[in-house]
Amino acid sequence: MLKFFLKDEAATLAFGEAIAPILKVGDMVALYGGLGAGKTTLARGLLQTLCGPIDVPSPTYTLVQTYEAQNFLLWHFDLYRLESAEDLEELAWQETVDGVALVEWPERAGNKMPSWRLDIILAPEEAGRMVTLEPRGEDWQKRLNDDSFQFPRRDD
Repeated sequence: MLKFFLKDEAATLAFGEAIAPILKVGDMVALYGGLGAGKTTLARGLLQTLCGPIDVPSPTYTLVQTYEAQNFLLWHFDLYRLESAEDLEELAWQETVDGVALVEWPERAGNKMPSWRLDIILAPEEAGRMVTLEPRGEDWQKRLNDDSFQFPRRDD
């Protein structure tokens, strides 16, 4: 588990930028946190790093937005309004194995979340937010400890 303090929105965008280079086809990133925790801001930094200067709206109402990166597709899910985990099949959930999926409100996916994923938990702290990374799977642990992921840490 790794912890990072993000003092403002710019730091949250930068954190998303730092995560982007370590992603690869088949990855799922689960973004946990309450309303206004910074999930979409973090996703915006990540998506703009991989796709260029694009508009990244919250997919709260559409439930999913897709983006084209250089080497893969990205799915940005917001499951806040999802009524049942069974409804994921209508949102191209199975196709995400051919790209990368960012999932806001992943707890609403129930048992549809893979066990090999990166959990990112955002929580308010002081004047900013604390971000905790919980790698699920050995490959994620290796990538987070690799020199390609650079961000000031607050380890437990």
